[in-house]
Amino acid sequence: MARVFVITGPSGVGKGTLISGLMRQLPQLELSVSATTRAPRTGERDGVQYHFLSNEEFDRLEAQGGFVEHANYAGRRYGTLRSELERRVQEGVPIVLEIEVQGARQVRASMPDALQVFIAPPSLAVLRERLVGRGTDDPAEVARRLEVAQDELAAQSEFSHVIVNDELEQAQRELVALVQQALQGGEPLD
Repeated sequence: MARVFVITGPSGVGKGTLISGLMRQLPQLELSVSATTRAPRTGERDGVQYHFLSNEEFDRLEAQGGFVEHANYAGRRYGTLRSELERRVQEGVPIVLEIEVQGARQVRASMPDALQVFIAPPSLAVLRERLVGRGTDDPAEVARRLEVAQDELAAQSEFSHVIVNDELEQAQRELVALVQQALQGGEPLD
């Protein structure tokens, strides 16, 4: 059975950057493409970065049990399509899920063998700088994401693996080592 790797943490903490580096170094991994009700950002394509769904489509899939996990985050809905995840796992492909804390809890309940990693910022102030610096959200959205981040940061203790993304290269090394060890059949060190 393929391993499932859940990478979570607040918006703007660098999950996407760390996962991109992880995928370059361990090309056997595949990133699960989540579904969302948010609008595509510039350059994003349906089925590549996300499956962009209307609220009605999301409701239908949710009612049919079509998500392994789903969550509301900063006013938008996100979810991992059950059909996509199960197909890839059955094919023996190790899958990386980049999801929010609410979703990680749901995956933990239904897939307790999934390796869960919480990515933390060195401080809330640094997280604020990163969210503002990426320039993808207006000030109200940044404030909303920071409010959610405070609750998420309180959840760190739920995760046996926490990586502080203070120095990108160090955080990258830690994540790669953790996943590599799990892929080789070893239990990752806490």
